[in-house]
Amino acid sequence: MKLGKTRPPKEGHKNKDEAAILETEDLDRKAMRLGGGFDPDTISLASVTAVTTNVSNKRSKPDIKMEPSAGRPVDYQVSITIIEARQLVGLNMDPVVCVEIGDDKKYTSMKESTNSPYYNEYFVFEFHVPPDVMFDKILKLSVIHSKNLLRSGTLVGTFKLDIGTVYSQPEHQFYHKWAMLSDPDDITAGVKGYVKCDIAVVAKGDNIKSPHKANETDEDDIEGNLLLPEGVPSERQWARYYIKIYRAEGLPKMNTSIMANMKKAFIGENKDLVDPYVQVLFAGQRGKTSVQKSSYEPVWNEQILFTEMFPPLCKRMKIQIRDSDKVNDVAIGTHFIDLRKISNDGDKGFLPTLGPAWVNMYGSTRNYTLMDEHQDLNEGLGEGVSFRARLLISIVVEILDTASTEIMSTTEVQVEQIQNISEYVTGKMEEFFLFGAFLEATMVDRKIGDKPISFEVTIGNYGNQIDGVNKPTMHRKKKDGGDGDEEESELLQNSSEDEAEDDGDLVSVSTTPPMKPVITDRNYFHLPYFENKPCIYIKSWWQDQRRRLYNANIMDKIADKLEEGLNDVQEIIKTEKAFPERRLRGVLEELGSGCNRFVTLANKDQNQTGMTKLDRERLKSCMRELENMSAQAKTTRSQVKKNTVKDKLKLVQNFLQKLRFLAEEPQHSIPDVFIWMMNNNKRIAYARIPSKDILYSIVDEESGKDCGKVKTVFLKLPGKKGFGPAGWTVQAKMELYLWLGLNKQRKDFLSGLPNGFEENKAVKGPGLQSFPPISLTYIMKQEFQLRVHMYQARSLFAADNSGLSDPFARVFFSTHSQCTEVLNETLCPTWDQLLVFDNVELFGEACELRDDPPIIVIEIYDQDTPGKAEFIGRTFAKPITKMSDEHYGPPRFPPQLEYYQIYRGNNIAGDLLAAFELLQIGAAGKADLPPIDGPTDSERGPILPVPMGIRPVLSKYRIEVLFWGLRDLKRVNLAQVDRPRVDIECAGKGVQSAVIQNYKKNPNFSTLVKWFEVDLPENELLHPPLNIRVVDCRAFGRYTLVGSHAVGSLRKFIYRPPDKTANNWSTAGEIIVNMEPEPPIKKMETCVKLDSTSDAVVKVDVPEEDKKEKKKKKKKGEEIEEEEPDESLLDWWSKYFASIETMTEQLKAQEAAAAEAEEKEDMEIAAEGTEIKPHESHVKGSKGKEKSKDKGKSSKEDKKKKQQQADLLEKKNNKQKIDELHVYNKELEQECGNFEDWLHAFNLYRGKIGDDDDNVTDEERIVGRYKGSLCVYKVPLPEDVAKEVGFDPNFGMFQGIPNNDPINVLVRVYVVRATDLHPADINGKADPYVVIKLGKTEIKDKENYISKQLNPIFGKSFDIEATFPMESMLTVSVFDWDLVGSDDLIGETKIDLENRFYSKQRATCGIAQTYSIHGYNTWRDPMKPTQILTKLCKEGKVDGPHFGPGGRVKVANRVFLGPTELEDENGLKKQTDEHLALIALQHWEDIPRAGCKLIPEHVETRPLLNPEKPGIEQGHLEMWVDMFPTDMPAPGPAVDISPRKPKKYELRVIIWNTDEVILEDDDYFTGEKSSDIFVRGWLKGQQEDKQDTDVHYHSLTGEGNFNWRFIFPFDYLRAEEKIVMSKKESMFSWDETEYKIPARLTLQVWDADHFSADDFLGAVELDLNRFPRGAKTAKQCSIDMVLNEQELPTISIFKQKRVKGWWPFVAQNENDEMELTGKVEAELQLLTAEEAEKSPAGLARNEPEPLEKPNRPDTSYIWFLSPLKSIKYLVCTRYKWLIIKIVLALLLLAMLGLFLYSMPGYMVKKLLGA
Repeated sequence: MKLGKTRPPKEGHKNKDEAAILETEDLDRKAMRLGGGFDPDTISLASVTAVTTNVSNKRSKPDIKMEPSAGRPVDYQVSITIIEARQLVGLNMDPVVCVEIGDDKKYTSMKESTNSPYYNEYFVFEFHVPPDVMFDKILKLSVIHSKNLLRSGTLVGTFKLDIGTVYSQPEHQFYHKWAMLSDPDDITAGVKGYVKCDIAVVAKGDNIKSPHKANETDEDDIEGNLLLPEGVPSERQWARYYIKIYRAEGLPKMNTSIMANMKKAFIGENKDLVDPYVQVLFAGQRGKTSVQKSSYEPVWNEQILFTEMFPPLCKRMKIQIRDSDKVNDVAIGTHFIDLRKISNDGDKGFLPTLGPAWVNMYGSTRNYTLMDEHQDLNEGLGEGVSFRARLLISIVVEILDTASTEIMSTTEVQVEQIQNISEYVTGKMEEFFLFGAFLEATMVDRKIGDKPISFEVTIGNYGNQIDGVNKPTMHRKKKDGGDGDEEESELLQNSSEDEAEDDGDLVSVSTTPPMKPVITDRNYFHLPYFENKPCIYIKSWWQDQRRRLYNANIMDKIADKLEEGLNDVQEIIKTEKAFPERRLRGVLEELGSGCNRFVTLANKDQNQTGMTKLDRERLKSCMRELENMSAQAKTTRSQVKKNTVKDKLKLVQNFLQKLRFLAEEPQHSIPDVFIWMMNNNKRIAYARIPSKDILYSIVDEESGKDCGKVKTVFLKLPGKKGFGPAGWTVQAKMELYLWLGLNKQRKDFLSGLPNGFEENKAVKGPGLQSFPPISLTYIMKQEFQLRVHMYQARSLFAADNSGLSDPFARVFFSTHSQCTEVLNETLCPTWDQLLVFDNVELFGEACELRDDPPIIVIEIYDQDTPGKAEFIGRTFAKPITKMSDEHYGPPRFPPQLEYYQIYRGNNIAGDLLAAFELLQIGAAGKADLPPIDGPTDSERGPILPVPMGIRPVLSKYRIEVLFWGLRDLKRVNLAQVDRPRVDIECAGKGVQSAVIQNYKKNPNFSTLVKWFEVDLPENELLHPPLNIRVVDCRAFGRYTLVGSHAVGSLRKFIYRPPDKTANNWSTAGEIIVNMEPEPPIKKMETCVKLDSTSDAVVKVDVPEEDKKEKKKKKKKGEEIEEEEPDESLLDWWSKYFASIETMTEQLKAQEAAAAEAEEKEDMEIAAEGTEIKPHESHVKGSKGKEKSKDKGKSSKEDKKKKQQQADLLEKKNNKQKIDELHVYNKELEQECGNFEDWLHAFNLYRGKIGDDDDNVTDEERIVGRYKGSLCVYKVPLPEDVAKEVGFDPNFGMFQGIPNNDPINVLVRVYVVRATDLHPADINGKADPYVVIKLGKTEIKDKENYISKQLNPIFGKSFDIEATFPMESMLTVSVFDWDLVGSDDLIGETKIDLENRFYSKQRATCGIAQTYSIHGYNTWRDPMKPTQILTKLCKEGKVDGPHFGPGGRVKVANRVFLGPTELEDENGLKKQTDEHLALIALQHWEDIPRAGCKLIPEHVETRPLLNPEKPGIEQGHLEMWVDMFPTDMPAPGPAVDISPRKPKKYELRVIIWNTDEVILEDDDYFTGEKSSDIFVRGWLKGQQEDKQDTDVHYHSLTGEGNFNWRFIFPFDYLRAEEKIVMSKKESMFSWDETEYKIPARLTLQVWDADHFSADDFLGAVELDLNRFPRGAKTAKQCSIDMVLNEQELPTISIFKQKRVKGWWPFVAQNENDEMELTGKVEAELQLLTAEEAEKSPAGLARNEPEPLEKPNRPDTSYIWFLSPLKSIKYLVCTRYKWLIIKIVLALLLLAMLGLFLYSMPGYMVKKLLGA
């Protein structure tokens, strides 16, 4: 009989899973897992970490999250803006851009004859698919030339990337990036052009910060803004991707066709019924191997070739084995290869490579049915529930040299044969042994509790009951053990020839004997194993690639330890315990030593057989990475200080991500282990355990984290069955022991089990015993009592329609379970209940159980009166164990209450506050246990309360409640709410508001403040939640629940007496705040230290980048020296655009500063720069006041400030002096904390939380809002608070709050513009208009809809009179106008005006930057700054304002200096205090005690949402709201923000001459090269109005003389630098569409032909806002003027008005390079419409102001004028050979003629013989 362990415990054991800093070796403390603290209070034990405690190392931690998240469909929206294209290759083309995602295609409009079309078109694609499917979709942009209805056009080039790449970008988007086009049919061709676009991918619930749509004035640096993720080189090359597919094995039986079965029945033919082929999808292309007919072990030996750019922008390759079938092909298994995991882009990186290696495929269960319900799993969606097959593949990538001539230039997918590879390439076959023991099976779902249950364990196909194998046959022994047929294996088992094996023929036992479960409680059953624990064991044969798994295990363990440490640090920070930095240093030290250990371990076997290139390269790169990480951890450790903990924590989290990424092994070896629960031969639920987790190694770090340990495993339902509620319930909870290792190493396989058992072996034959036991019998057992102290839960999930739950908790431990009482209608139950579990029997040695007890499962349910309880969530805990010989006392006992997170699926569903202790019952029985105080309060019956010492220490608190009002209450059961009341409850005590008598008339409460006293725990973290419930009082004393809200944390409402010593309370001494008279440098965090303007502001050291930028700006010529703007030209829009520019500059500066700070942080070693002393000074007087929290700010922020200041300063110096407003790129509420400075809005919820996605439907559950506030403080209060002047005891802590009677208000809503609206019409556009709703008033601006626009400028203001509180929710919607049918809502935004109105931040009317009484910046508040300041001082009980001589104003102890003169519209100056008052208001937050930041004049950007598409933004709306109480003076007229009307201009272009135009034609008579030149011109977007000069015929030198005038009238928006044109899109359009197009002039030179099409020779495009100055002479004009446009000084025709010079014409030659094709001398003159009317000019050379006729040399009749020259040319050059041939021919003819002529005579002579 064998007892206990065989492996002696290792020395390093006891320290294995502990924190790095063990200050003391006290065992008691060790069990309580030190958090780096020094007394039991500092030890954090929250559920995340509670379960991870691992002391005796016999148990491993369970996973808390249950539900599979993969495979569930999600809503996605992909929005793409195609802005423009540049440098398209081809001559004079008509390009269209096609955007295609998967099978959806959308096209832009066609632009005529241009190589740089401007589109600015917006497309939206919507999907509802699982994330994996979405991120593998390919987005393809293609440019097509001259596509129309009849022809598909020719492809210019394409660009593709997968959606996953976009989603992994910051903010999930690429903004204003250039996509580089290439030709898929000719990879040698190079770049085919660029398309500028924005691409964003939004999943439901993401909110995207859209970069502000500023003016597109940024330099078009294409190379610097390519559409590529960070780290991808801009020069991508073409590469070949070879995917070699050798063979597969272990395929399941797919008897797909019924015919095959018939055939088998009749003929007895038994063929393998599967015809597999492999399909590879990559970068939107698909390649297939040949089909291998009827084979379970197909051999292909083929390679599939893809040609794609490298690095590819498509991350995953999808490899599928499919079964070919005439009807439909189905997937047998799918495997994804992530290219990032099989390559490394570092300096010492490597190209993607893999194998030859086996990849394992998982999917649905192997028993084939005709309709497989889990077919999705075989397609790779969701977690596979069974092994399907394995496939031997390898991947090689080679970069192509596109210059070489041999390469194939197409990107078609090719398939080629390759030779077979040897069996041993993938490693040596080894025999593996898997052992498992089932120690406990509890929590078996009651639905399956009536039939016997057994468990099946499989690894690969070994152990599988249906078509599994037990052992490879003899002739295959050398090969891999694939699928022998069942009959075959049966025979083998009984044959005697291989009986001679080492331990007898070991027959695998892969299932436990069936056993009938017994009842635990109403919901669950358990299997009565008691002391008999069934075992399984399986032998299997695999290639020995353990090294891969070992390395992954070491990294996994380092990562686990790191994660655990980080959780600890976060917990310490969260619970505000001492010294988080010490714990973080410990974590870093641990990380460093772990990394070093990896390097030494991984180094030792570099030359194992079967190592692939990827193995070697990965090993090298992992070692490099970890060495590097170790060094970084060391330096970071020295930088961890108290004030940098949070920053460093983020940094260390990056380490964790990197480790997790490195640990994932792309090349599989041993397949995963599956455990199935079988009931009545049906597969019910499963668990999948990665084989690496249970793999054994002699080296401790290398073995799997669960190898030889008891693991708690929860079985779940397969595939889609596991989605939603079904996935949350536990099918069974297993305590499982697993061990996997080489058969020859198996002597230790039992050593990890809890000690004290005997083995029972199977009897085999006479007296022969097999080696592993088939079951274990425990002879050692201990008896315990478990005490569960259930104190309370909070923020539970609402499970009833009332929006509340009736929660109770069920606690499971081993085979026992108990329930707490049910508490009705609450989400924050305080059970305060002790559950005692008596006579708990646990098996094993006492000491092991002490250090490592089993886990407790706590499930929270909602009790429904009829029917069964509904599941709310679950959490795990470990009890603290006390042995009978230990003393019950500190430090471990009594245990502390801890928070445990409750999970429902993957979502957090609340927290549980509880404590657990497990007490051993010794020989003396229960008498030795600490006594339990019996139930003291009889009304609770036999329920025991949580004993003293464990329950929290309470003290008396007073809770004051401010009742303000109720808003937006929805109907209850179809009846309207009429007489609501609010009940507040906290810790059993509470208070009720007054009843609102008529909700419709006045929804505010009559009594404002009430209070109640309550006993709350001293420890703020343990404070119970406060419940707010609203009920409607009906007749006969009935009342109905309207809705409820639970305030989870009272912390923000706790009143803390002000610290009188703090700096900002010091009232002695004056602090001078000096301001420059110019607009202040604003928007620095809190208060910029404006000591005096001399130093602080002027001598800002401009960072290097800025200097460069300055230079750049200087280079750009005259842009900076701008004249002072003419006041009359300025309007509100000038202010708006100036502000947007400032905002984008600021954002850029912030980004740059952040990036720089990060770089600096990486570089700075040790503690330099982290603690800055200079601005900690407490000097009174001139030092700017510092809020105490700003002290010691890190250099990061300082730098940011400096940079911003510098930037803004420079901007201010260069820019016109325009007053600005503040443009917020978010909602004002976000900026200002929802305006809850004293009035809070609590959402009231009713109804169940939906089950699809628990976090989304919150919006729909809101049934109204309660407005009020809370104040919690310990009683009695300090004396001095009540003694303040004017303290009104009725209002308690809520002093100085306004009256809540109804008030009439004029609400003025300004709607500026909308951006990126969701298209609502088929044409991909929308016709938006604004609808404004407040109370019963609704304003529809339908007649002013804007046609076919997704970025409409509304520029409207609307006035509405409203009465607060009845009408306080403003809804601004954007609708889409439709000619037929009802208009569709695009999106809406809601603004709570009441909170803004009453906020101390004065959000009624923004404070302008300067005070003026005329012009575009007129003060628009009816109250002047002095009045506002006086009012604020009075309300805040602040001394002041005192205006003094010399421009001084004193408020409290702050003195502000500023200008005192004001200019009226006539230019007269008069004295005023308004400027001073305004400066004080702008710095109101500096005023002690009463100060807060006042809202500046602003425009806010609000997201538009559509209730039908929750969570996905439908565009943005820029707007602002002013509010004026009607009892105050009336405000002036609304600011005019109507859109700027474009100004009419006329551009006159005189084409004087051309020169050096290339010559196309050959002259017929003189043979000289010549061209018939004419010039064509048009303004971009107006191709149909193109104008041509006359033709200069027969130019021999490329010189042309024209003197021809083009006239282009156009409408232009100066501020946006765009030409505005309106035209109908097509003949069917209802109305005209407005387009905004950059102002660009295109000039082209052509060669005229009489009979064929004219030839295009070249073109030049001038951006009228910035184009290079023309050259003085033709000689100085070069192609550089076009190629290096960026470097040259530019001019703007709008400033110069008139410019003349030479510009080059360019075109692309055969090699797609730009070449000079001519030069043009032109004169550009810009006139306004008025000027043009005064001095008209004629088109061409017509009157008025005719141009003289050009003096053209008459070369066309040259042959007439110099005939000799022509003749000489004709004879000597052109027709030389022809003439010679003709002369020869004539001579021959003459001779022939003479011959014929003289022949007769001659013959006669001869005949007659004369």
